[in-house]
Amino acid sequence: MQSTRIATTQTQGLALLVLWLAGACTLAAAAPEYRLEVVHVYPHDPAAFTQGLEYHDGLLYEGTGREGRSRLLAERLETGQIVRQAAVEEQLFGEGITVLGRRIYQLTWLGGRGFVYDARTFQRVGKFSYPGQGWGLTNDGHFLYMSDGTAQIRVWEAATLKELRRITVHDGGSQIANVNELEFVRGEVWANVWLTDRIVRISPADGHVLGWIDAGGLLKPGEVADPDAVLNGIAYDSRHNRLFVTGKLWPKIFEVRVVRK
Repeated sequence: MQSTRIATTQTQGLALLVLWLAGACTLAAAAPEYRLEVVHVYPHDPAAFTQGLEYHDGLLYEGTGREGRSRLLAERLETGQIVRQAAVEEQLFGEGITVLGRRIYQLTWLGGRGFVYDARTFQRVGKFSYPGQGWGLTNDGHFLYMSDGTAQIRVWEAATLKELRRITVHDGGSQIANVNELEFVRGEVWANVWLTDRIVRISPADGHVLGWIDAGGLLKPGEVADPDAVLNGIAYDSRHNRLFVTGKLWPKIFEVRVVRK
């Protein structure tokens, strides 16, 4: 009888150890948390419904949304002066943009239509189609990454715009839906998560979450009144290692520094 009790105790102890190790591994694998520190503030058109944002060769490129008001813009960061612009058809809702080489690619929300522009003249030089919705767009210099409002990111070949694969954004066992505006930052895909003040850092290899950035508190209470004026827009100046964020209908663009919580 005593040996039976000892065996039972040992089994229970082993089970508790396994559970403790599993919990410890879960805690160890938790994605790190970060916050933002403001470095500088720049002007932003408070009427711009920002859907895409990139910094390229000294200019800020922005895609705006809403039917009848969607545009592609090139702006001077310091002043907000518009250098070039192109309008999108009135019935379409402009979405994410990305600049790759001498081309700019732009999505639309529900139209299943995308456009290609000459980056120097903003003349439209091509178009493409895709199933489902278009949300965010970025590139790593070789491939395009496109979000569609779900937890999935599509990877396209830049030359043909053909889909090569998909990755599912996940933090542990949980998928992260509403992945919105995208930016490629130092080998990672960074994304706004719609209707939140969080930016998620994503592995482009398999979609697992590398970290979370809390972007709350950038605007002062009362600076925006429209409920649609949410955080949306990440741009990275790779030449000078500068990071910018803004939102839909925000009056400011923030140059920020990411620090560990």
